[in-house]
Amino acid sequence: MKPFTSQFNHSDVKNLKKETIYQGFFKLEQYSFQHSLFAGGESAVVYREILERGDAVAVLPYDPKTNQLVFIEQIRIGAINDKKSPWLLEVVAGMIDKDETKEQVALREAEEEAGLIVEELIPMLNYLSSPGGTTERIHLFLGIVDTTEVGGIYGLAEEQEDIKVHVMDFDDALDLFNQGVIDNASTVICIQWLALNKSKIDTRFK
Repeated sequence: MKPFTSQFNHSDVKNLKKETIYQGFFKLEQYSFQHSLFAGGESAVVYREILERGDAVAVLPYDPKTNQLVFIEQIRIGAINDKKSPWLLEVVAGMIDKDETKEQVALREAEEEAGLIVEELIPMLNYLSSPGGTTERIHLFLGIVDTTEVGGIYGLAEEQEDIKVHVMDFDDALDLFNQGVIDNASTVICIQWLALNKSKIDTRFK
């Protein structure tokens, strides 16, 4: 199978302009542009509102010696319409600030949100979280940790974080995934990646 390459690239987007229409916790930009069409020719001017969040890092903490994962639980207002609860089980995550590497963010957030010292970071993959509405790209890592005495409540008061730490066996986490209890994108993708690569990771660290 040949690698996929689109017939279009950045040069096929024309008259690209953007205007900031809101600046708060996040920034909202309105883009206007024209683009080449598959059938030939050029589109009319397209207007799209895009949430500018910056890029983020997410870490799935894993202890291969105990077969345990670490998740965090916190309220997410974007899940307010969820039938069960707006408190979600998630992986550790944070935004990439200026002059920070992805790895530095991963290590910092693991400590701030879960009290974890990551022994080694293993890159998983990265993806665009919702390219129809935001430019955000999320970089995923597996974090090798020691789950001994892990637990408690964490989060930065100045960021109004209230985070509870959960430690669970991989099989139990997989059951929650299969039941749809774990249903946010970065956590779902992290669990799927580990399920596909677990034997290789376990062989290396056991």
